[in-house]
Amino acid sequence: MNTQTAHSKTLTCPCGSGQPYGDCCGHYLDHSESAATAEQLMRSRYTAYTQQREYYLLATWHPDTRPASLELSGQTAQQWIGLTIKRHEQTAADQAIVEFVARYKINGRAYRLHEISSFVRKDGVWLYVNGEILRN
Repeated sequence: MNTQTAHSKTLTCPCGSGQPYGDCCGHYLDHSESAATAEQLMRSRYTAYTQQREYYLLATWHPDTRPASLELSGQTAQQWIGLTIKRHEQTAADQAIVEFVARYKINGRAYRLHEISSFVRKDGVWLYVNGEILRN
């Protein structure tokens, strides 16, 4: 095991699971494994945002709704500070929703994104379709 792999095994995953990154979202972001559930995909996508991994975000987005680019590097620096999964519901064999709250800061000011995301499983792989932002 190299030093970087050992280090990723000890860092707590940003997704809030409490597990080491290497045992959690690292499987998907660093090793190209497919998430077994929509919730796992949601968590890994949140982690990808914390790391500005645009390629992963686009690769896990359904082609019918995927934007050409997210332009993450050109955005004001967001400091992602937490993810709470409120609900994960399998609505059909290959469809699911995940309700979550993601907290972040921009220039020291706190924000929260409360969304119900829709996912589909296509050819055995979960993909993000779209989300409904909830206003609190």
